[in-house]
Amino acid sequence: MQQQTAVTLRQALGNAALPFSEQEPLAPHTTFRIGGAARFWLTPKNTAQLREMLALCRAHGVRRYLLGNGSNTLFSDEGFDGAVIDLRGIDAPVVCESQPDGTAVLTVSAGSTLGRLCAEAQRRGLTGLEFACGIPGTVGGAVYMNAGAYGGEMKDVLTEVTFLNEDGALCTLPAAELALGYRTSVFEQHPAWCIVSARVRLTAGDKDAITAQMQDFLQRRRDKQPLEWPSAGSTFKRPQGAFAGKLIEDCGLRGLQVGGAQISEKHCGFVINRGGATCADVLALTEQVKRVVREKTGFVLEREIRVVK
Repeated sequence: MQQQTAVTLRQALGNAALPFSEQEPLAPHTTFRIGGAARFWLTPKNTAQLREMLALCRAHGVRRYLLGNGSNTLFSDEGFDGAVIDLRGIDAPVVCESQPDGTAVLTVSAGSTLGRLCAEAQRRGLTGLEFACGIPGTVGGAVYMNAGAYGGEMKDVLTEVTFLNEDGALCTLPAAELALGYRTSVFEQHPAWCIVSARVRLTAGDKDAITAQMQDFLQRRRDKQPLEWPSAGSTFKRPQGAFAGKLIEDCGLRGLQVGGAQISEKHCGFVINRGGATCADVLALTEQVKRVVREKTGFVLEREIRVVK
C-alpha cells in the first residue's frame, strides 16, 4: 500500500470516528497462530460501521479481508497489506421466533461463534445443530464455507442469509439461492459480499438427548483431533471417494515435518503448528503432501484452509 493511501485512509477512518488500529499482529487472531501484521485492523461494532468501513476501503482502493474467528485462515508471514476487518464485534443477541409448524427460527449475527449458537439451541431444547458443536468458527465463516461435521452441514438448517453487496446495499437471499455445496457457497464467488446475519430453522427435541449428542461430538473431537496444538482444522478437502487423512496416512506421511509445521501424528488430516511454524512452512509441507499423495494414489488433494497473502 502506498504511504499516501495509508495516510488518507487513516484520516478518513479518524474523521468518521471508526474504531481501528495499525500494524496489528495477525497470528494471535487465528487458530494457527501464524501470520505477520495487518496494515489496518478495523473493528466495527455494528452493521452501520461495517458498511462505512467497506465504503472507505473501496473509495481509497484498499483491499480488505473479512475475519471471524480465524479458524480456517492462514495469513502470510509478510502480513496483509490492506485492511483486515474483525467481524466478532458485531455480535447481537440471538433472536428466536416460534413458527406455526412447531419449528423455531433463530437469527444470529455473522460475528457470533457457532459455539454460542449451539449453546442457545441446547438451552431452548432445539435440535438440528448438534453437528456444529465444537466447530471453532463464527456463523459468518460457517455460512461462507458451508461448514459441517458428523453428517451435518449448515445447508441443512439455513433458511436465509443477509449480507452487504459490493455496493454496500443490504440484501437477503434464501438458502436455496446460496449455492451451498461441500465447503463452498455463493459467497466464494462474490468476495465483495459481506455476510451480516443468518437465520436457521430448528425443531423441538429432547433437551437431555441434545446435550448428550453435543457432548458426544465434543468428546470425539478431543479423542481424535490434535486440539492441543494450534491448527486450522482439517487441512485438505475430502476428495471424491476417499478421505484425505487416510490417504496421507497410507502414504507414510504421518509426522512429516517442515520447519515448525507437522502432519499430526494423532490425525493425519491436520497440519499442526509445533511451535514457530511459518506460513512458508505450512505451504511447503502441504505441497509435499499433495505431490506424494498424487504420485502414490492418483488422488489430487485440495487445501481447505484459506491462504491469505
